[in-house]
Amino acid sequence: MENRLKDYRETAGWSQGELARLLGVSRQTINAVETNKYDPSLPLAMRMAKLFVCQVPDIFIDHWEAGGN
Repeated sequence: MENRLKDYRETAGWSQGELARLLGVSRQTINAVETNKYDPSLPLAMRMAKLFVCQVPDIFIDHWEAGGN
């Protein structure tokens, strides 16, 4: 899964620390999500989408297709 969290964060003009504070998580969590080392929980992904006024799939792109091997 790829994500566009860094793009959204930078467009908003926020540092990783500022975004982390707004979401109630650590800066390390934001860094791990942005570098694809951690997939956020659904509640966290939903808070991110609400904060950026978009849908979760706008931030997190899943290339999985049903029926694939």
